[in-house]
Amino acid sequence: MDFNWKATYDKRHNAFPAHRRQPVIGITGNFGDKGCELAEGYYRSILEAGATPVIIPPFTSQDAIGNILDTIDGLLLSGGGDLNPLFVGEEPVPALHSINPRRDEAELLLIRMAYDRQIPMLGICRGIQMLAAALDGTVWQDIYSAPGLGEGCDNTKLIKHSQDLDRCVASHTVSIEENSTLHAIFGVGRLAVNSFHHQAVRDAGPRFRVSARSTDGVIEAMESSEFKSIIGVQWHPECFILDGNDCMMPLFRWLTGEASLFASAKHVHRSILTLDSHEDTPMFFEQGVRFDHRDDHVLVDLHKMTEGMLDAGIMVAYIPQKERDAKGTQEATRLADSLLDQLKAMVEQHSGSVSIARTPDDLYLHKKEGRKSIMMGIENGYAIGKNINLLRHFHDKGIVYMTLCHNGDNDICDSARGNGEHGGLSDFGRDVVKEMNRLGIMVDLSHAAESTFWEAMKVSSTPIVCSHSSCKSLCDHPRNLTDQQMKALAENGGVMQVTMYNGFLRTDGKATIKDAIRHINHAVSIMGIEHVGIGTDFDGDGGVPGLANASELVNLTKELLREGYTEEQLRLLWGENFLRVMRQCQAV
Repeated sequence: MDFNWKATYDKRHNAFPAHRRQPVIGITGNFGDKGCELAEGYYRSILEAGATPVIIPPFTSQDAIGNILDTIDGLLLSGGGDLNPLFVGEEPVPALHSINPRRDEAELLLIRMAYDRQIPMLGICRGIQMLAAALDGTVWQDIYSAPGLGEGCDNTKLIKHSQDLDRCVASHTVSIEENSTLHAIFGVGRLAVNSFHHQAVRDAGPRFRVSARSTDGVIEAMESSEFKSIIGVQWHPECFILDGNDCMMPLFRWLTGEASLFASAKHVHRSILTLDSHEDTPMFFEQGVRFDHRDDHVLVDLHKMTEGMLDAGIMVAYIPQKERDAKGTQEATRLADSLLDQLKAMVEQHSGSVSIARTPDDLYLHKKEGRKSIMMGIENGYAIGKNINLLRHFHDKGIVYMTLCHNGDNDICDSARGNGEHGGLSDFGRDVVKEMNRLGIMVDLSHAAESTFWEAMKVSSTPIVCSHSSCKSLCDHPRNLTDQQMKALAENGGVMQVTMYNGFLRTDGKATIKDAIRHINHAVSIMGIEHVGIGTDFDGDGGVPGLANASELVNLTKELLREGYTEEQLRLLWGENFLRVMRQCQAV
């Protein structure tokens, strides 16, 4: 056979533009006689879907797994032997088949780490079961000997789930839930599939919703209930392609499409600076937060910032509104000092990974040097009581903004949740705004009454910010901004940072990432892209499905790319708009 490999290489290599990088999808390897192996259908399906497959052998080194996950854009969990029940706290039933505990341990760790990094995943047969086991669901060791298969299942009418037919032939049908991702992928409510299993998902758990069942009620597919790109199917879609049948290719094209979008989101985060303008994390310091760990006490830590590719956050000393007498204001000042000092000490403890920033230039320098940044702020001007000189004190400590009030009127102004005591700013409040202007501290009007907003707009000589607010026309909450306020804020050169707080995104049910995007889109349509940003309110009750903590922020970029936002527009949204105002304020 005459094969000129060099000519083929030159032809293909020169025809492929360098910027059109295919997404890379890792495929978990199975065990065979010689160690790691992989059936042809898996990588053939990925190749035909337009992605580059790489095989991941089973090992449990977290550093090595992390390195692999940092280089792939999607993950395909292949089929194989039974799950060792000891890994999920169970004893083996007599019908348990062959297991490989090395593969189980490796994949449970791999799935959890991929989940935390928001990597799109598709689990096939054993893969759907491993997804359930790793992410708080449960698995039947053997459906035929199970005492009861639960709601929706009938043990007396079990169909055969391990066919004798050729693997590229369908043996039964599954019913697909409407309004599911799986339904959108295939466009049908009933699908003919093959079947080679005796284990199955027993309970999908809180992180998934069941999206398909066989006629006997056995779970045949599940997908993320948290707006993540994760699907598991019980059948073997990769087998059909080996017979030239592309009926299952929509599933692999879905994975490739999600991986491509995820790769684009990662590229954006590497190319721009990402800033979350409002985090209440210092509130939890008294609980012994370990900032260098993935700490369950908080929504923002170094691990989650890294997983979500967040470069910087403004952490605030939140001061609850209490009595405005000498004792109350003295305690408020002490609390603000204490929280800011604890924040500085925490950062200094991990100085190799994170630094305090006071200016936009600091943020860009830290990103270049491979460190995260923390800026400091105060939420509620109650921290200064009636002592305007404390503004200089807190400025010297390093705050970049102060939210004038919180829930309740203070000596500076009226709150959106107050009694309208001053009719806007007090005389003292007008002096406070002017002194903040003079010192270069940004004036933050989140939580302020509308009367305070309009008066502060007149008094301030520098643009105003709302560090964590949303759109009143979409969610009628007194804390949110009207379209008129938003227009005026933009005309004044200010910014509104859309927040991820459920009650500020919708009043009629549970908000999700889709609601956050709806508010961003509306704000952009009213104010223009140059005046909108992101202030999550994480650790201050912020966080919704799809944007539950800092590790999921790359998901927001992914979904905004799906909406059609460009890299330049995302650079503005993700911090440059807010930093433009910070530069203006600090220049004064």
